[in-house]
Amino acid sequence: MKKELIYIGDPMCSWCWGFSPVWQEIRKQFQDHLAFSVMVGGLRSGISEVLNEELKQYIRGHWTEVNQMTGQPFSFDFFNRDNFIYNTEPACRAIVTIRNLKPNLVFSYFESLHYSFYVENHDITTTAVLSSNGEKIGVANETFQPMFNSQKIIDETSSDFETVKKMGVFGFPSLVLKEGEKIIPVSRGYQTLDALSSRLKELLAPV
Repeated sequence: MKKELIYIGDPMCSWCWGFSPVWQEIRKQFQDHLAFSVMVGGLRSGISEVLNEELKQYIRGHWTEVNQMTGQPFSFDFFNRDNFIYNTEPACRAIVTIRNLKPNLVFSYFESLHYSFYVENHDITTTAVLSSNGEKIGVANETFQPMFNSQKIIDETSSDFETVKKMGVFGFPSLVLKEGEKIIPVSRGYQTLDALSSRLKELLAPV
């Protein structure tokens, strides 16, 4: 039975977007040795305050750093938005929805939300945009929305947030290796492909 590599992130986490090409390559490199799954961390879940200028500058700094370090594109038009509430719970819940409906496409959906938010400047806190991205991978709106709004998915999303905290994971993206009941920390935050690949080879090497 394959060991499971769990990706823990948030669709509205800029470092997760920066890490996206590395994560794609890792899945290709280790597809014969590992199973892959996703959990959502809830970077800014339940936020209800409008994004103010101070926070905009703070977030802009992160986006600039991610862009410079990773080369991933960003639309800085985002910072012209007024009255934006940076609540990541809906996007996380959308990931959990797709994880239930199309588990084999959950990473494709995750990447589509990243692109939609960071490059196309779409508001992925809205059900309409989240559902539209679902349609791109073959999930009809009439299938997506009822599940997205269901108590089951709301509870499962909250459960992810709590489980991630219990694992001691507070930074995203993070990777943990699961073998039976054993959880092994692999990485926290952005990692280069070479560094992460070496770490995984080390962990998977026969004892």
